[in-house]
Amino acid sequence: MKSQFETLIFWMKRRQARKLRDTTGFANSLAGEESTRPNGFLSDSSAMKSLDPLAGVSVFLKVAETLNFSRAAEQLGMSKATVSVQLQELEKRLGVRLVQRNTRSVALTEAGDTYRQSLGDLLGQVNEAEINAKALQDGTSGQIRLSVSPDLGQRYLSGAVADFSQLYPEIDIFMDFSLEPVDLVERGMDLAVRSTIANEQSLIVRRLATTSLVVCASPGYLRGRHDIVVPTDLLDHRLLHFSPLRWGREWHFQKSEQHEKVSIPPRIEANDSIGLKEAAIRGAGITLLPRYLVTDELRNGQLVEILEDWVTAKLEINAVFPANRHISAKVKALVAHLSKALRHAFEPL
Repeated sequence: MKSQFETLIFWMKRRQARKLRDTTGFANSLAGEESTRPNGFLSDSSAMKSLDPLAGVSVFLKVAETLNFSRAAEQLGMSKATVSVQLQELEKRLGVRLVQRNTRSVALTEAGDTYRQSLGDLLGQVNEAEINAKALQDGTSGQIRLSVSPDLGQRYLSGAVADFSQLYPEIDIFMDFSLEPVDLVERGMDLAVRSTIANEQSLIVRRLATTSLVVCASPGYLRGRHDIVVPTDLLDHRLLHFSPLRWGREWHFQKSEQHEKVSIPPRIEANDSIGLKEAAIRGAGITLLPRYLVTDELRNGQLVEILEDWVTAKLEINAVFPANRHISAKVKALVAHLSKALRHAFEPL
């Protein structure tokens, strides 16, 4: 029986020989056809399906080095499509995502970075590297990078994450508090939890909870002013607008079959809902904010709900992932934990 070293040398010689031949087999393999080359050499697609551990690994290492598919393809002397196919085959074999990519950026996943480091001694460490990568996928250890909006993060998610950390002491969590949706791949984030998301086709969205929006103001602001009976009465008041709302400067209302859209001229406009809440408490005007953010203030009388018999829009709280069929076990565990915590705090799905 050949030793591992002899087997690897054999594959290296075959790989070197293939480079000397024409590349007509690439087109057939990419089209799903299995072509046979002279002297019994298989197409790249067939080689990937065989026991050859080198083609996909070398492509992965070059992509990890350049973080650019086009540059990796150029340096390897193959097409960008071939690089993509070989990397996908390697990820399929491992059952783990090594690289996150969208139209703007390429980045290694945590499993991908661990795999790259383990491949320092390429020929001797291939098997061990695969085991390490799979362990990160299947186990509940390592790091989770989580992006959250400050209003959700400070009020609800920080406590839930602290509880999760007690349940899973082998998992480290990095929390990024950001007002704006972030590029998850570029920032190396495993997931985000937000009420607003970027318009990206390369994202997977899972709804965790829903909440309504509420129109409210301080008792001091409302004192001595005319009652607000219908949504258009708002136009006679100072309005504080939360700019990330997807409808822009329109507040939407419904009562039975009656629908109202109020185009509002904001006196104060901000992308920070916590800041707008503080402005409303201080009597600066009327605001429209997620109910979860003002629950305590409505209860203790610092804020008063307006137009209670009119229904405002629902706001979804979502977990957002980079498009990935291999979401790690630790991320799945965190999402399940956060979903349970938010369902207790918010309205039912």
